[in-house]
Amino acid sequence: MKKLFKFILGITGLYGLLLVPMPQKRDEPQKATRIPFVWNQDALWKKLENSFLGAKKMPAATLDIIVRQKTLEVDSILDTHKGKTLQANAGFYDLVEQQFFEIAPLIAAQENKSDWYIGFYNRVRKKIKLDSQSWDMGSADARNRTYRILYGLRAAVEEILLQANTAQFVSTLYVSDEPSVTPSVEILGIQVHSGDLLVSRGGAEVSAFISRGNDYPGNFSHVAMIYVEKETYKPYLVEAHIEKGVAIARLEGYLKDKKLRFMVMRPRADLAQMTANPMLPQQASSYIFNESQTRHIPYDFKMDYYDASAMFCSEVGSYAYKQFGIRLWEFESTISSNGIMDWLHNFGVEHFVTQMPSDLEYDPMLSVVAEWRDKEVLFQDHLDNAVMDALLARANAGEKLDYNGWMLPIARIIKAYSFLMNTIGKEGVIPEGMDAVTALKNTDFVDQFQKCKILTAQKIKAFEAENSYVPPYWEMVRMAEASVTH
Repeated sequence: MKKLFKFILGITGLYGLLLVPMPQKRDEPQKATRIPFVWNQDALWKKLENSFLGAKKMPAATLDIIVRQKTLEVDSILDTHKGKTLQANAGFYDLVEQQFFEIAPLIAAQENKSDWYIGFYNRVRKKIKLDSQSWDMGSADARNRTYRILYGLRAAVEEILLQANTAQFVSTLYVSDEPSVTPSVEILGIQVHSGDLLVSRGGAEVSAFISRGNDYPGNFSHVAMIYVEKETYKPYLVEAHIEKGVAIARLEGYLKDKKLRFMVMRPRADLAQMTANPMLPQQASSYIFNESQTRHIPYDFKMDYYDASAMFCSEVGSYAYKQFGIRLWEFESTISSNGIMDWLHNFGVEHFVTQMPSDLEYDPMLSVVAEWRDKEVLFQDHLDNAVMDALLARANAGEKLDYNGWMLPIARIIKAYSFLMNTIGKEGVIPEGMDAVTALKNTDFVDQFQKCKILTAQKIKAFEAENSYVPPYWEMVRMAEASVTH
């Protein structure tokens, strides 16, 4: 009995000792000073939804005639400006955005949809990528314009796709056949070349945070660089994971990780560096492939792209290309909302002027080759985004991430075990660079996300049963905001 008593006393003492919070030492964050982009167009979204409902009541032949007339008009506007280099403040882009938003709900309501809207979107984004080569991408005008067109028109396209049946759904969108002489392989039906940057969206809660927690909320949360061996044509993906740092994955492993969407980007063939050395992407990808095998590169929770001793996902590609004279992310990503900064700081982020995966799309040095998604995962992507937007609104309203203090001793023991696993080159339960308190706060974040997601999904299901269509994104956000538990 005495031995048992001493054992219980010892365990209790150890538990009490592990309950004592340690001061969290973090550097003062590098804050951004931009103004986050806000659409502020609730009246327009409601108008578009009403237009969709009105179009659903029209005779199919009448609706088809209206859509045909409107598409011819907007095609004419685009054709008139073909070959002209326009500036970011050109009225043309305002008109295209307005016209496309007005046509989108009509097409969504059609029984037999053509793929005009996809072709038109691709033509517009190829134009803006071409025009933006002469823009000052550090200016607010250029940044807002590229975001409104590339993100905004994609959002409209996806509202149409979510109303389409399975037979009408277009999973792969081919955009630009940017020339490349490096070895290639096929991924999800897309020809991908060595040195390409594969931008994707994962299915985890933190993926939603990364894609939405930005001054320009986006669709992507992860960047990987592909290296294809010249002799064997075997593809390898070099990427930074929170759990294990920079690592190499085979194609099967890369695709096994849940992907809600996927986009291929490639350096423009007409860049001076590419003209002088067309094999530059092969050399850049080979460089990071070899470096990731010669040294352990932990995950960079600070998101400091100036320090290559640790790397986050975006940094893998930018670091590799920087060695060969191509500097990606021509404009820096910024995170300026106080609530978002506070939550990210809880996870160890110290640099809020950085390189975010979603922002890579707007870099004029890169061409968008193609992108992929399917209907089921596209819906999940929109649901996750809506939930994340609702949580971030709470963060910006002052809500803090918390943790269960009674779980701190257990988390510290798990962290000690994870540390031992890391020392022998294996993954721990708590990632390298993340302490016990951070891990518990992450658990709180995941718990909030999942509770809100379950309630939001129930509301969406009830909406579909009552209205016979998938609610548009803005309706999903309202449902998520009403589902946030406090």
